[in-house]
Amino acid sequence: MAFRKFLPLFDRVLVERFTAETVTKGGIMLPEKSQGKVLQATVVAVGPGSVNQKGHVLPVSVKVGEKVLLPEYGGTKVVLDDKDYFLFRDGDILGKYVE
Repeated sequence: MAFRKFLPLFDRVLVERFTAETVTKGGIMLPEKSQGKVLQATVVAVGPGSVNQKGHVLPVSVKVGEKVLLPEYGGTKVVLDDKDYFLFRDGDILGKYVE
């Protein structure tokens, strides 16, 4: 629970990427080079939101625990207790999965 020690500011969202598939459904081990970049993640912390020109806080559009789709590039890597997390702006997140 290292991310509980880290609070994103403004409209930033801290996510934990899903792990890449290392074995196919047929049981074949995949080398690192052929593993695709994982674009899905779970939101682990969110900032309070951004402030508009009138001084009102615009809340972040995702909540902790939601599954989101990330852009292929971007984000800032954050290491907390030897685990990798990524920090994105709320507007950079492409969408969220609805169950």
